[in-house]
Amino acid sequence: MINIQYIEYEGELFIIEVNPRSSRTVPYISKVTGVPMIELATRAMLGEKLIDMKYGTGLYKEADFVAIKVPVFSTQKLPDVEVSLGPEMRSTGEVLGIGKTVEEALYKGFVGSGMGVIKEKGTIMATVKPYDQEDFVPIAKGFAELGFKFVATEGTAKVLRANGIEVETTRKISEGVPNVLDLIRSGMIQMVINTPTKANDAKREGFMIRRAAIEASVPVLTSLDTAKGMLKILAAKIDESKMAVYNMGE
Repeated sequence: MINIQYIEYEGELFIIEVNPRSSRTVPYISKVTGVPMIELATRAMLGEKLIDMKYGTGLYKEADFVAIKVPVFSTQKLPDVEVSLGPEMRSTGEVLGIGKTVEEALYKGFVGSGMGVIKEKGTIMATVKPYDQEDFVPIAKGFAELGFKFVATEGTAKVLRANGIEVETTRKISEGVPNVLDLIRSGMIQMVINTPTKANDAKREGFMIRRAAIEASVPVLTSLDTAKGMLKILAAKIDESKMAVYNMGE
């Protein structure tokens, strides 16, 4: 077994590390494919040829379902802990979402991980760093088309307004009350999208916004990729009663 970690940046693929070991992903892959990978790897290490094992070689057959592994975090239970992610391991567990489509599998993964999926249209608080603002515009338009309203701090609000998206400007924490924290704690915000400029600094406003959202049980997304995933789920208008049930065995 070899664990390979990649990162894609501006269309170019980089390998971060290659380790001769199995990762936490292996049990999930074994479950969804039905291939006992640890057993086969052990037999190969003992000298047995892959071609002599009944599973064959090459790419495995494509499944008729989609499987997504979603990490679980415990930041809500740990006071004063940074919500946004960095290079270090932060997840405290993982769940598996399986569905007929990417959206259905992601839906199950979000629900299973405890993050949940917004049930009703409401207001999204957006505070996006300058580097992400251009990429955030089409995501924001998607949410707006679904009927969501936006509240944003001045910089993000200016960008959204310039692109034809209705948005209400709110004060930063340093600009007095009522401000962004008051709105989050009031229950008027259904989701927070915040991409940090600098993490792990409890004195920065972004850190306080993320903590306030987590402590108020408001979903907080710190990655535009996650925001795109949430948008896909909502746009798909998934009916829980019609979702397929998969029994993957032991």
